[in-house]
Amino acid sequence: MKLIGSNTSPYVRKVRVYLDEAGLDYDFEVVDAWKPDPSLLVIAPIGKVPILIRPGCEALCESNLILEYLYTLVPAEKRLVPTEGEYRWQVLRLQMLASGMIDAAATRTVELRKPAPTQSPIVVDRELGRIDRLLIAFENIAAPGRFIAGGERMTIADLVLGVALQYLDFRHTPDWRNSAPKLASWLTPITQRPSFKRTLPLEFVTPT
Repeated sequence: MKLIGSNTSPYVRKVRVYLDEAGLDYDFEVVDAWKPDPSLLVIAPIGKVPILIRPGCEALCESNLILEYLYTLVPAEKRLVPTEGEYRWQVLRLQMLASGMIDAAATRTVELRKPAPTQSPIVVDRELGRIDRLLIAFENIAAPGRFIAGGERMTIADLVLGVALQYLDFRHTPDWRNSAPKLASWLTPITQRPSFKRTLPLEFVTPT
C-alpha cells in the first residue's frame, strides 16, 4: 500500500498513526496538498489528502473511509474500535467529537491564511468557539493515565483526540493547555507512544 499526503495534515496523520499502531506496512509519499499533481486528481478527483493506493484496487481517499478499510486488514484487537455494545457507540461518539476539533482547527487555519481584508472574523470566531466547547467537553472527562473512553486499552477516540490536540499546538490555538490542564496532562502519555513519535512532523513543536 501507498499513502499519499502532506506531513502536517491531521487527516493524513491520524491514518499514519493507525497504520503504525496496527503494524501495517506502507509507503508514504509526501505531496503539496495545495498544489496536487494532475495525475493525483485523476485518482482522487475530490482533490484532498490522504489518498490510499491499493494494489489492484481503486484508490481510497478521505481519512475516515481509509480507516474503515484498514480495520478490515487486522484482527479485532488492533482495530481500536469495540465491536459491539454501548461502549462501541461511546468510542465512536468521542472519535466524532475529536474529528470535529480537527475540522474546526483546519477551517480556522484556512481562513487565517487568506489576505487580512478577505478574512471572515465570523468564521474565525465560530471555529474557535467550536474548539473551546470541545475542549471543555473533553476536559470534563479526561483523567491523566486513563484512556478517554474509560476502557482498558487505547481506542480510535484516543488516537484522533491525540492528533487533534497536537494539531492545536501546531496551529497555535490560544492557550488551550491553560484552559484544559487535565486534558493537557492526559495528552502526555499518548504522545509518548511510538506511533505518535514516529509520525510527528518536524514542523511541530510540543510545548514544554
